[in-house]
Amino acid sequence: MQFDNSKKLFHTAKQRLVGGVNSPVRAFNGVGGEPFFARSGAGPCVTDADGNEFIDYVLSWGPLVLGHAAPGVVKAVEGALRKGSSFGIPTEAEYLLAEKLAHHVPSMEKVRLVNSGTEATMSAIRLARGYTGRDIIIKIEGCYHGHVDSLLVKAGSGLTTLGVPTSPGIPAAYAACTVTMPFNDLAAAEAIFQEHGSNIAGLIIEPVAGNMGVILPEPGYLEGLRTLTQDHGALLIFDEVMTGFRVAMGGAQARYKIRPDLSAFGKVIGGGLPCAAYGGPAEIMDHLSPVGPVYQAGTLSGNPLATAAGIATLEGLEAPGAWELTEQRLTALSEGFAAIAKEAGIPVYQTQAGSMGCMFFHDGPIRNYAEATTSNTARYAKFFWGMLERGVYFAPSQYEACFTSTAHTGEHIDRTLSAAREVFKTL
Repeated sequence: MQFDNSKKLFHTAKQRLVGGVNSPVRAFNGVGGEPFFARSGAGPCVTDADGNEFIDYVLSWGPLVLGHAAPGVVKAVEGALRKGSSFGIPTEAEYLLAEKLAHHVPSMEKVRLVNSGTEATMSAIRLARGYTGRDIIIKIEGCYHGHVDSLLVKAGSGLTTLGVPTSPGIPAAYAACTVTMPFNDLAAAEAIFQEHGSNIAGLIIEPVAGNMGVILPEPGYLEGLRTLTQDHGALLIFDEVMTGFRVAMGGAQARYKIRPDLSAFGKVIGGGLPCAAYGGPAEIMDHLSPVGPVYQAGTLSGNPLATAAGIATLEGLEAPGAWELTEQRLTALSEGFAAIAKEAGIPVYQTQAGSMGCMFFHDGPIRNYAEATTSNTARYAKFFWGMLERGVYFAPSQYEACFTSTAHTGEHIDRTLSAAREVFKTL
């Protein structure tokens, strides 16, 4: 398989774009080598600048739950564009998308639309601080909530110490308002609340972690966090940017039957266009301007093209059996990988929640970020390139998720597993 045009484009792009990309993971540093450049997509496949076609399990990092260029989404966006691309004035579509979100996610009694997952989590945190009058936010090590200054932190020297920045450009004072703790460690949460409880505005978590690979919450963990936050007057914030409409139609909160105080959604709700949202009970959301004193705004928030794509995507998922199909396809893929790995004698540990999952090259359970980093990343890189050479595109990092769509068919799964049988013999 040749990548000549992609190589030329990448080297040209690096003259104007930092690193040749506009988001770091696209540079393929996690697997070595250089990225291919996408030219088009249709259904479950993406075609690159050299005309190579790949079965796509990244799907724009999750939003394309109906596949690339889904007809209903294309039609909706085309229709919206003919009427105007942006107004800066309220439109009915903004309300209709918010109504769909509230229908599927009852905890979101009121909604504010924004443009990205980062903006949604950043705004939810500001609202939590404004609502409670407190400063400290708890985040989970390995959970990613966008490039928010106060959340790009790592753990300090002790269990309950305040965070320290992980990126230059973030003042230490910002990170000092964040406390970190491991995923699936309720005892650590209890210790933090015991020490900082009266100053904690909220705890933000990916209820199913998706940015250290996919890691599931252990039984009782989310319930324990819900109890702790309620007992100490702090808000529980679910970052469902990845899990929303992926692990269940109502997100992880529906799957695990936990009602958070605030939720952030993104990716799927924009159908591939820039759109996200955060929401919660009216009592909390009404602290936002123009009703309340907590300020947040955005010129393109609720953009008519993005809302049209989001509504069409959710309508597509609402069709009988549509969401269930995405889960079934990933289950078939995971079961096939398990059999192939066992036959090859290569240890793997797989996780799945709905239509998002992960295959760690690791021989034991993975509960948190520290355990995820013990995976065999060199083997994953070899797996990645072997599959890409055979026309299958997985995430260019061991620590990302795999997604399926309604457009993936049994034939696509079979072709993927056939390629995997060849690749596993080389690992």
